[in-house]
Amino acid sequence: MANLKFLFSFIILFLLISAILGGKQSMADVNVIRVGVVLDLNSTVGEMAESYISMAVSDFYAVNANYQTRLTLFTRDSKDDVVGAACAALDLMKNKKVHAIIGPQRSAQAKFVASLGEKAQVPILSFSATSPFLSPNYSPFFIQTTQDDSGQVKAITSLVQAYGWREVIPIYEDTDYGNGLILHLKDAFQEVDVRFPYRSLIHPSSKDSDILEELKKLKAMQSKIFLMHMTASLGSKLFVLVKNSGMMSEGYAWIITQGLSSLLNPIDSKIMDSMQGVLGIRPYIPISTNVEDFERRLAKNFTSSGKANLFGFRAYDTIWALPMAVEKANINECKLDLAAIGVSEMGQRLLNTIRSTEFKGLSGYFPFEIFNVIGNTERIIGYWNPKKERLSREADDNSTTEIGAYSISKEILKQPIWPGDITNQPKKLRIGVPSFFGFNEFLKVEWHPDQNDKPKISGFSIDLFHAVLDMLPFPLPHEFMPYVNQHRQSAGTYDELLYQIKLKNFDAVVGDTTIVANRSSYVDFTLPYYESGVSMVVSMKDNEKQNMWIFLKPLSWDLWLAIGAVSIFIGLVTWVLEHRVNTKFRGPPDQQIGTIFLFSFATLTSSHREKVVNNWSRFMLIIWAFMVLILTQSYTASLTSMLTVQQLKPEFVDVTVINMNGYFVGYHEDSFVRELLVKQLNINESKLKPYRTPEEYHEALSNGSHNGGVAVIFDEIPYIRLFLSKYGSRYAMVGPIYKTDGFGFAFPLKSPLVSYISRAILNVTQDKDKMTTIMRKYFASQTTCVDGSSAEISSYSPSLGVYSFGGLFIIVGVASVCSLLIYVAKFLHFHWPASNIIPTKGSFWLRLIELVKHFDQKDLYRCPFRRNESKLNPTISSLEGFGASPSIESIDYEEKHSRASSEGADNVAIDENEEIFSSRHGDTSIDVASLL
Repeated sequence: MANLKFLFSFIILFLLISAILGGKQSMADVNVIRVGVVLDLNSTVGEMAESYISMAVSDFYAVNANYQTRLTLFTRDSKDDVVGAACAALDLMKNKKVHAIIGPQRSAQAKFVASLGEKAQVPILSFSATSPFLSPNYSPFFIQTTQDDSGQVKAITSLVQAYGWREVIPIYEDTDYGNGLILHLKDAFQEVDVRFPYRSLIHPSSKDSDILEELKKLKAMQSKIFLMHMTASLGSKLFVLVKNSGMMSEGYAWIITQGLSSLLNPIDSKIMDSMQGVLGIRPYIPISTNVEDFERRLAKNFTSSGKANLFGFRAYDTIWALPMAVEKANINECKLDLAAIGVSEMGQRLLNTIRSTEFKGLSGYFPFEIFNVIGNTERIIGYWNPKKERLSREADDNSTTEIGAYSISKEILKQPIWPGDITNQPKKLRIGVPSFFGFNEFLKVEWHPDQNDKPKISGFSIDLFHAVLDMLPFPLPHEFMPYVNQHRQSAGTYDELLYQIKLKNFDAVVGDTTIVANRSSYVDFTLPYYESGVSMVVSMKDNEKQNMWIFLKPLSWDLWLAIGAVSIFIGLVTWVLEHRVNTKFRGPPDQQIGTIFLFSFATLTSSHREKVVNNWSRFMLIIWAFMVLILTQSYTASLTSMLTVQQLKPEFVDVTVINMNGYFVGYHEDSFVRELLVKQLNINESKLKPYRTPEEYHEALSNGSHNGGVAVIFDEIPYIRLFLSKYGSRYAMVGPIYKTDGFGFAFPLKSPLVSYISRAILNVTQDKDKMTTIMRKYFASQTTCVDGSSAEISSYSPSLGVYSFGGLFIIVGVASVCSLLIYVAKFLHFHWPASNIIPTKGSFWLRLIELVKHFDQKDLYRCPFRRNESKLNPTISSLEGFGASPSIESIDYEEKHSRASSEGADNVAIDENEEIFSSRHGDTSIDVASLL
């Protein structure tokens, strides 16, 4: 037995010696390539990477034993410092004469080392420096063997869109690593109308007191959605301080990027406890046979947790890629003189070979997974596929939906648990609503103790806001918060309510808030959803029936005066046309003046007795009779209406009357109307009385200014219409309208929600059916009142004016003037030559006087005068019939007027068989009365 043991031991020793000698012989046949490794060996990533790199070298050459090259690794500690990393890289180049360097870890270190590698033409490969600034365009000898941070930008943007957040505050470290991602995120967020209201920079060397001061500032801000982008060391410390500051409670939301989320596994329980409810994004690593085998061997050989880690896989794959490239490049061990950081002879060839090397490693190229930190684990709630650019609940998204048509709804994702151990989405929009008693149709706040002491809020403004939210392309969680004090009474005015947005006590205000200029200095309003303006309401009085002068009311004073003036003018023209041919228009001067005025006004009442014989008079009076007929009918209709229909008249319509009479003025309490009355209308503040409800309006106006009430109430038109719908028969809206921009919703300045809400308001208000449904629900009585009666009066003018009959006045005036001018022209034509008997030395005035004398004489050659004189002097007629000779005076008179025998022959109607204007068939002269 002892001999067998001795023999067995001898065989084993022989085989071992042979293997050692054979290994030495084989190592002598391979080409050793020096590669440097720069890591922060005191960090989690550094320790893990060192383990993965060691396993990668072993695994690679175990599979590829026939390779003629072997990597020899020289590891240096960067000591978490940029200068330390540079010194380590310089040492490897000068003293170890390496052909390539793996590392360093951080982007700031990699940027400095990359410049050294470019000068020495030594490729620098980093598996953890993810800054987008480290581009081959700037550092050609720097190779990122991992995806840079810009790759996760779209995934983060889609997540923010899914939950409808419009404002996100980034918290990032003040390094190249932190700044690189934020610049890309800012551009991506702007495309979807998400903004950064504030950016918080934390330097890696910041003290806890400095970080706490910054967190205090963040806690006071309105937005409670935070995006953290920083390394594991700084992020872990920050989350502990965040929890101690009370910012991991209900209402907050935290998102972490892949730089921190990929390292959650090694983090201790205290840090994990401070991250409860956090959402994270990181590349998804599917579980495969190779991954499971790797984890088993990693757990067996090292003290790590044994669970796959992205950075470890990237380091592992980097080591596998490098020896492949070295073998392809056919690099031989050569003497490199880099004492003065010279140029590597093989650097460019190796760089080109590395860039052209492709293989599928453990990490691969997979979707991003979205997880939720719960307890000591991470629960996957969804995925984001970079190829299809959409969210999905499963990693293997085989949906056939077209690219670009994906949904961004949060319903695709599983329900997360938010900070504070709640399922309700944080960052509900805190919407302040006014709580005023009075016009409840717009907004009503009711408190019910049996409903967990939560108010019930309803009204037109609330229903319309909900309709607007339905039009938004994203969800908008919100909570209505009445602006009340501890006694559930209104806590202030509308201006004070809106100012709460600036104080960050509310995120928005929804209600019957009016858009005015001074408010826009601290809030942004949406487009108006309801038109408005300021006007006044006064009492109506009905005392016209008891007015003894009511018969004058149908026509305005200017119309009465115009009728009187035109009547006198018509009488005067008629007198001129009829004076020489009509005995009714002759006589003593006082009688003729009386005839002019009597005839003028008698035609209005059809009571005149004078008959006209001149055709031009008849023409003029026919037109005047037509106008009188229209005036009479209009007057009769208007007076009848006044006497039979109730006539309501505002007590006054002019704003200036208020100050002149010292009236008391009412206004809507807590509204901006008070400021308008004082500053624009200059009404004394001592004359102002505030009211809230329509009932108070009614009582104040009923009492009047002298009985403890008011004479007028100023308010916005929507409230006035509601008031008139209840008491419209006794009051009216009168006077000018002071324009405002209407009712709108208020948000913080520069809020991205304003544009979305405004567009949704347009869609709702332009939907006739939807608006009609909402309006009828709250304003049915108002619609009936406004449609059924004219309660709104801008000016009160019940009397008919001159302008209404201006056309008739013009026609009558033109007809009268034309008739007069034609008559005067004919008169001058026949009688101006007769005035030539005056000596040439006579003046123009003498001739004019002679013409006046002619005008005042009877025209005896007119048939009316001949017939009349025959009746008055029958003897003369008989003598003429028997051939008696006329007297000398008659002969002289006849000769004198022989030239005028045909004057106006067409102006007088003559009947040769019967007496002019009187025959057996009746009087043929025109009777104006019959026309009227």
